[in-house]
Amino acid sequence: MLPAQAQSAAKTPADFGYRHLRTTFGRDTVDVLVMSKPGEEQRRKPLLLVVQGSLPRPLIVPHAKGAYNWFGFTPKLYTDAYHLVIIGKPGIPVLAEQTELQRNLSYFEPQTQAPPPAYCQRNHLNYYVARNNTVLRYLVNQPWVDSRRVVVAGHSEGSNVVAKMAATSRRLTHVVYLSGNPLGRMSTMVNQQRNADPTVSADDAFRNWQQIVDKPGEVTCGPGDSPKTTYSFSEPPMQYLRKTRVPVLVVYGTRDAGAPFCDYLRLEMIRERNTRVSFKEYPGLEHNFFGFKDGKVDYENQYHWDDVAQDFLSWVEGKPMNAVKPERNDGVTP
Repeated sequence: MLPAQAQSAAKTPADFGYRHLRTTFGRDTVDVLVMSKPGEEQRRKPLLLVVQGSLPRPLIVPHAKGAYNWFGFTPKLYTDAYHLVIIGKPGIPVLAEQTELQRNLSYFEPQTQAPPPAYCQRNHLNYYVARNNTVLRYLVNQPWVDSRRVVVAGHSEGSNVVAKMAATSRRLTHVVYLSGNPLGRMSTMVNQQRNADPTVSADDAFRNWQQIVDKPGEVTCGPGDSPKTTYSFSEPPMQYLRKTRVPVLVVYGTRDAGAPFCDYLRLEMIRERNTRVSFKEYPGLEHNFFGFKDGKVDYENQYHWDDVAQDFLSWVEGKPMNAVKPERNDGVTP
């Protein structure tokens, strides 16, 4: 059983529009948040599970206007058609005040200034895939879930998770692979190092990878990821996308560090005549689907997550992408 974590007595997930469900995975208790249209919590609808990226962040971090939004897109735009689901990180509280967190909103234990051991031990690909598949089995048996359409979307690190889920889960009907690298995390790190300064060797990145490969199962618990974590997320997701049981949409901005590898995957899928994997690129956008202005990421006026979400849900429903451009997301949970 995961250790209990102190949570805010003043606020609960219900204050932010969520139902808080708990289920089990092995001996662990798993926190699951569900956002539904008010008054339609028990109405039978399709399911959209969003698998977030890296960092040990609580699912709910309040601020003056609501809470930080880990869905990326604006949830209320999609609750007419779907129940939206997000799963907590192991050992991390569901809700925490910003004053309790690191600057990047990660949760570190006050005594150690590191993530909880329960998180460090479980923060690897196979744990998340097996846990999420177990949670899906629990959810599709709920009377308010229409199991004829079960969609999972994973961004960044979450893309690795949903790629393997696509090859292993029998509950899914559609998978959306967002801002991933089909050749794995370490190839992104090498590419980023080369792009930062093309005149400098990437030998340090390769030496780091050699050290990880020498101890692929080593678990450490510090501010950075352990060798086991990095090794697992450096497995090329391409191997799972080739074996997918369900349709997959690969979505990426062309100015993301992983974009060249998504282009490579696209070439390979064409060569292999693999029609289960489709692609949607966003020219000029970066990892989080922001645009650029004067050579810098434009965080004020170039947020495209809602465009992306509308497109991938149109794909799920068999409709043309780019058909609708919803309102801009202000980053606040409604």
